[in-house]
Amino acid sequence: MRTALITGATSGFGRAIAKTLAKAGYRLILNGRRKERLESLKSELTSTTEVFTSSFDVRYKAAVDSAIARLPEEWRKIDILINNAGLALGKSYLEGGDTEDWDQMMDTNVKGLLYVTKAVTPLLKKSGQAHIINIGSIAGTEVYPGGNVYCASKHAVNALSKAMRMELLEYGIRVSQVRPGLAETEFSVVRYKGDEEKAKKVYHGFEALVSEDIARVALFILESPQHVCINDLEITPTAQANAYLLEKNN
Repeated sequence: MRTALITGATSGFGRAIAKTLAKAGYRLILNGRRKERLESLKSELTSTTEVFTSSFDVRYKAAVDSAIARLPEEWRKIDILINNAGLALGKSYLEGGDTEDWDQMMDTNVKGLLYVTKAVTPLLKKSGQAHIINIGSIAGTEVYPGGNVYCASKHAVNALSKAMRMELLEYGIRVSQVRPGLAETEFSVVRYKGDEEKAKKVYHGFEALVSEDIARVALFILESPQHVCINDLEITPTAQANAYLLEKNN
């Protein structure tokens, strides 16, 4: 039974991936900042698989290092790392951007991914069947107005995924990236800082992706034969052609 560590597991893609992997028989180490949600998810999944929770904020290296170092011995055999924690904050041109939002996006989406990967890689090297999945975005290869810093952070995830694949090649560690387009999760509610009406308008007039779509993709990648690595997979709603071209019904 393989063990997967999932960051940002308390909502959206992370939560859906956790539930999908649990049904498929994976042991889970679930990370998130919201302890109550983590424990609720653990309670939901423990009848299906073994679950260990670790609440820390990926933005802080000391917290990441401490959490990984304190893993019980029976949870130190990690086969899969899913770097899912990430967010967008605000949507404005650079001149009017909030620098605190910029810091949080870069610290979470880029530095958080780096800190967790650095801390977990020594354990992955011992697996023999290790796999890293980085949850990027269609914004990792394209840019749209107002998305400047978020897009930059996901471009970094794209570059880091390629770098990891090269650097971990000799250890047989597969590195995949999943790059979703518009998906109806808490993403827009967070981006617009709790404005649910504004968030709903983002998904009005077309059928967006849902978290379960990304979870199925993650499982497909993980279940591929050991000699196969799906390097990069972009998935969008049928109504979306790229980061800014969308066909909506009026």
